[in-house]
Amino acid sequence: MSGFVFSEKPIEITSGDGVHLTDANGTEYLDFGASYACTPVGHCHPEVVDAATSQLEELMYVQASYPHAARTALYEQLAEVAPVDVDNVWLCNSGTEANEAALKFARHATGREKIVATTQGFHGRTMGTLATTWKDKYKQGFGPLAGGVEFVEYGDADAMREAVDEDTAAVILEPLQGEGGINPVSTEYLQAVRVATATSGAAMILDEIQTGLGRTGSMWAAENHDVVPDVLTTAKGLGSGLPIGATLCRDWIAADAGDHGSTFSGGPVVSAAAGATLDVIEREGLPAHADEVGSYLRSELRDRLGDDVRDVRGDGLMVGIEVRRGSNRLLRDLAIEHQILALPAGRTVLRLLPPLTIEREHADAVVDAIEEVIG
Repeated sequence: MSGFVFSEKPIEITSGDGVHLTDANGTEYLDFGASYACTPVGHCHPEVVDAATSQLEELMYVQASYPHAARTALYEQLAEVAPVDVDNVWLCNSGTEANEAALKFARHATGREKIVATTQGFHGRTMGTLATTWKDKYKQGFGPLAGGVEFVEYGDADAMREAVDEDTAAVILEPLQGEGGINPVSTEYLQAVRVATATSGAAMILDEIQTGLGRTGSMWAAENHDVVPDVLTTAKGLGSGLPIGATLCRDWIAADAGDHGSTFSGGPVVSAAAGATLDVIEREGLPAHADEVGSYLRSELRDRLGDDVRDVRGDGLMVGIEVRRGSNRLLRDLAIEHQILALPAGRTVLRLLPPLTIEREHADAVVDAIEEVIG
């Protein structure tokens, strides 16, 4: 019997260590997908494992209305590394929950309903975030969704300025789109969004579920563009694979006690793992490392693939390769013939999201393999 909802791959993973995964047959794979950026410090980093195990042996769970040292420490760590003066931190279990909270908090703070989202954007699969996700394939069969959402062209500053008005509660967007195809935008565009939201009194929500935690060469992609949002959301790699998300808010974005909640908000074990993950990212300088190795990887891909692909794009270790035919066969061949795991981002984009700990030798191995399967 197979699991419900997910389409299972024919590779049963049994263990992980650093940048590698091993299947039930003992085959080792170089992991350039990191399960959608969920293992930024590598698989089973000893410091993260020790933090989670120690907490697990002491207290597995207590609800968030009871203060706990691991959770309190994580609140403080997130506030310290945030690109914004954070007065309010909400912990949850996933990226879609972090974005749901952001949308609720923005409507609560502004007293407005309208949400502006962008074409090709992806913000989650629950009913609120699904309404702000662009592609119909994610929404078919689940309507009616939450109302009050207006879409504008991603990267079009004039369209954004026209859409954001006195009825707008928030603009939600990714500073570098992931699921939509690894689509970057200019600093000028993001700064225009910041001006439009500030002028109208709307909240600017940056969805950094995939781009955050050093992935794009800075701790947050917002820092690459000198943009300070009102709300920033993070998840995926925050717990090194354990389920945790966070919504970081400026002081004017707030909800009253009891207005929002989650049973498992900031459990002790996941909070300990998240705290250790942040420690490793900062101490080992992984954002700068991602910038260096990512620049090398993209340069090598462009030089070696040339006209065989339409484009190589991204920031840091968030890389998209737009190919001239469907990406599924390439992904299969990389896995079967070269023991390299990667991801799609739409029908024709090969997505690379490796642990931030990879070295140039790993990048070289992946470039060699992609060149061969594309050729």
